[in-house]
Amino acid sequence: MDDISLQVALLSGEIVELRACLADSVNALRLQTQHRLGVKVSSLVAADGRLLKGSCSVADAGLQDGDTISAILRKACIVPSHKAAAFALIRSDGSVVSWGMPNWGGDSSAVQNELTDVQIVEASMKAFAAVRGDGTVITWGDGPSGGDSSRVRDELHEVWQLQASDGAFAAVRDDGTVVTWGHPSHGGDSRHVQGQLRDVQQLQANKGAFAAILGNGTVVTWGDAKRGGDCTSVRQDLVQVQQIEASKGAFAAIRSDGRVVTWGYAKVGGDSSLVQDLLRSVAQITATEGAFAAILENGSVITWGEDRLGGDCSLVSGELKEVHQIQASKGAFAAIRADGSIVTWGDPKRGGDAAYVHHQLRDVKQLEASGGAFAAILGDGHVVTWGYAGAGGDSSQVQHQLQDVQRIHASAGAFAAVCSDGSVVTWGQTHMGGDSSAVQEQLRRTSFAV
Repeated sequence: MDDISLQVALLSGEIVELRACLADSVNALRLQTQHRLGVKVSSLVAADGRLLKGSCSVADAGLQDGDTISAILRKACIVPSHKAAAFALIRSDGSVVSWGMPNWGGDSSAVQNELTDVQIVEASMKAFAAVRGDGTVITWGDGPSGGDSSRVRDELHEVWQLQASDGAFAAVRDDGTVVTWGHPSHGGDSRHVQGQLRDVQQLQANKGAFAAILGNGTVVTWGDAKRGGDCTSVRQDLVQVQQIEASKGAFAAIRSDGRVVTWGYAKVGGDSSLVQDLLRSVAQITATEGAFAAILENGSVITWGEDRLGGDCSLVSGELKEVHQIQASKGAFAAIRADGSIVTWGDPKRGGDAAYVHHQLRDVKQLEASGGAFAAILGDGHVVTWGYAGAGGDSSQVQHQLQDVQRIHASAGAFAAVCSDGSVVTWGQTHMGGDSSAVQEQLRRTSFAV
């Protein structure tokens, strides 16, 4: 049978029946779904919860006659880009709006006509890369930092995942291989490990190196050797790896047994030997530029790395209980506890000291960090900020606009808040996206996913 019948369902309960050729791509099926339903669809999900890769064929996706799949409607979203000096917004029609430092990705006008049906956007410090529905990639911003992908353009197809260091990008294709570009010293050249990069499931990057988790749970690294691009010393321990987190110059991997393996610069978290016996049943890891914080399954927290950047939490260790989320600026951590209260530590100038707003930090629902500040959404939709004023720690100028805020996003030096009425409020360093006045008209016409 070359053709099969499929049912495609929306969350609203609406269902349509489609005919699909087994040789067609999932992306063609998505476009057919859009046409039949009259709505923008970002992706399709199989009955077992698998996100169907757009460039896979219907047959390779494992779809069979009579299957029911779900359609996820496309809503606009601002791309989190903590490395970047700009913001990028994927609109509901698949186009992109950017603002911030023009030469570092804030101006995407040169590729605007190519930014169609965009599914994913990732940012290095000075450039952006977007994956379109057909699996091709469009880049803009500073050329040497990854804004120019012409060298590998012919290889950038069937892409489903992107990751960026400060100056380079890595793309994972449907066949599990990886394509890299940008500064070679930042991981833009992976040729010496290309033969090992097979069946890649997940990527992580720090300032100058990449780490890839393979399907068998082992890890391949490349880039700046001192920053973790060389994992030779711990390779035998890198088995059954499920997640990797990165500081500016080190990596921390969580294995399926809840243990942690670290490598890279010792000072910024590459050496966890002092707390290794405590790193058991680890559920989640977060990192500043120079330290790591691990949440254990019992809600307690273990830290290591540079003391002043959050590696020492001894002053607040008694408060770090029932923690369910940690956010990090470049130099400080903030933890949300089960009761909605906040605990901070690390560099006071980068948000490690929230004493002057502590009385306001109750019933926190979401927490976001720029490079030097934090912003918290409270249960009533108001926003509380602290940390370095120039990086968004002072929101007093826009506080009257921050009503019923649904979601906050951050660049390296600014914040963007999406309110329930669809408006976007920005603050922080003007040139890093704190001033969105040039694109406000486009933002007003956008329907956001919150």
